[in-house]
Amino acid sequence: MTMHQSLRHLRVAAHTELVSLILMLANLFTLHLEPASSLLGPTHGCAYLFVVIATWRLRQAPTAARTMAVIPGIGGLLAVRQLDRAHASRTTSQEAVSA
Repeated sequence: MTMHQSLRHLRVAAHTELVSLILMLANLFTLHLEPASSLLGPTHGCAYLFVVIATWRLRQAPTAARTMAVIPGIGGLLAVRQLDRAHASRTTSQEAVSA
């Protein structure tokens, strides 16, 4: 399994984390519907925990990605971006060595 394929679940969780936070805040500042809060709160919490744990479990994750993953809301997307950059630089380095 390539690095890109192993990040698929992390990407989904990062987007879920951000979208659920936006919807939660929108609900809080508008109608404040209790059923929406009951659904969005645990969804956001689970997505956040998944992002943090999945990022910290990746051996090739740089310290910057692990640190960014802890930031609620946008941290997952920042961590994925950092992991993509690290993967791209490793790939470029490996191609330069093999050439």
